[in-house]
Amino acid sequence: MSKSNEDSKSLSVQGQRRDRNRIPSASEPLSPELLKFLRDSLVESHMQMEPPHVFVVFGASGDLAKKKIYPTLWWLYRDGLLPKVVYFIGYARSDLSIEALVKHFEPNCKVKDGEKEQFTEFVKKCTYVMGAYDKPEGFEKLDSVIAELEQKYNGPANRLYYLALPPNVFAPVTSQIKEHCMAGSGGWTRIIIEKPFGRDTATSAELSNHLASLFHEDQIYRIDHYLGKEMVQNLMVLRFGNRLFGPSWNRDHIASVTISFKEPFGTQGRGGYFDEFGILRDVMQNHLMQILTLVAMEKPASLNAEDIRDEKVKVLKSIRPVRVDDVVLGQYVGDPNGKDEDARQGYLDDPTVPKGSTTATYALAVLNVNNERWDGVPFFLRCGKALNERKAEVRVQFREVPGDIYPSGALKRTELVIRVQPNEAVYIKLMTKRPGMGFDVEETELDLSYNSRYTDVRLPDAYERLILEVFCGSQINFVRTDELDYAWKIFTPLLDQIEKEKIPPIEYVYGSRGPREGDELMQKHGFVFTGTYKWSPPQNNNKL
Repeated sequence: MSKSNEDSKSLSVQGQRRDRNRIPSASEPLSPELLKFLRDSLVESHMQMEPPHVFVVFGASGDLAKKKIYPTLWWLYRDGLLPKVVYFIGYARSDLSIEALVKHFEPNCKVKDGEKEQFTEFVKKCTYVMGAYDKPEGFEKLDSVIAELEQKYNGPANRLYYLALPPNVFAPVTSQIKEHCMAGSGGWTRIIIEKPFGRDTATSAELSNHLASLFHEDQIYRIDHYLGKEMVQNLMVLRFGNRLFGPSWNRDHIASVTISFKEPFGTQGRGGYFDEFGILRDVMQNHLMQILTLVAMEKPASLNAEDIRDEKVKVLKSIRPVRVDDVVLGQYVGDPNGKDEDARQGYLDDPTVPKGSTTATYALAVLNVNNERWDGVPFFLRCGKALNERKAEVRVQFREVPGDIYPSGALKRTELVIRVQPNEAVYIKLMTKRPGMGFDVEETELDLSYNSRYTDVRLPDAYERLILEVFCGSQINFVRTDELDYAWKIFTPLLDQIEKEKIPPIEYVYGSRGPREGDELMQKHGFVFTGTYKWSPPQNNNKL
């Protein structure tokens, strides 16, 4: 058995050996076995440690940098997963000292007492450059800072640029990078771009064409953090690593697929930003469509990034544009009896939201993948704010058992559920005999709940996984240009019609399931909801 296979086997059984009395927090180190596996089989094989690596955060003074990027860089540095010679440069328009920048992000790093010395080392590797996003002076200064590091190490630095910025400055920033800040001969340059990637087909194509004029495709990393989530990545293994699912993963056995994203809070004062995009652009066109392609795609020829992305594109090409009749749009209103002030406020009560806005905060869409495997199977994409729970999941509902011999209505549909967040889990809701005399049946589950099976094993944060993959040059979990184009073509006609006709969203109360019309549309297309079963994640205990 090879060394990497031994490490993989070790990872697969570690949950059986560990203490089962607690769930690690997101800021704790990864398990020793996982760290060893990553260092031995991933990091060392993809990254040469000799040249300096420079990670530049554009928008360093912003919310994303403060809450996600800098904490992620710290965790990767702490766990020894970054190159030995690495530096971090923040860039923004704000006049900040390095002390002010560190004070900005340090609370989110959750540094423990035993880590303070290492965190001090991390801070020493951080610096800051102030500059405009559309003028050369700041970029020339940035390049000179990197050049000083290159002189120190007598060689070109590998450069990673993270654009944690509003979309309206993507073009000028990337143009300035190309003009002033590219790596010299022997080094490489990689650009990480946060969504949204345009507002529709035309603006997405404009951005893609602009980037293509400056960089090669293998230099561009369009980050959709949902592709870095553990359970989204598990879809590939569940589908193609288990013979059980292969024969039944088609229109003959599956009645519907539901992909849900629900948040129990509203815009929380960020309504002005949200109103520019709405729930369709903010969640459905990217996060949910990416998950749909992983559920529906054919087995790729290999785990090579291009083989996987080729199959995802084939799915997108098989989906016709969404029509207004296929969609339910909603907008939340306050609950007068809400438990707090947020719950009593509707979307239009947010002072940052334009008066009379018709932007949807809830959307349900029915899509069909018109190919031999999926013809006739509805794919329901559902997302919304201010709903009754926090949940992201994939729910595959199977068809009824033919030749039912049990009392009418006793058997319910089998469902495979992949719970992305919270309480990551894979479970199958199925029928079993009720304990006791006779053959009465009831619903129960076969359950793999991660916080029970893998206690004391911290799952990598999505940003940890994705930023590490950029260092390693892996594009498996990043969006390719043609993926983006085909996904926008599915939604742009709908978005144009909504905006042209000012289609009013249906009101729903804060904390509810959303508009009842959403449930009705799902039932119309064959989804069966009985309301007789609710999954509860198992509680941790000390028993093996």
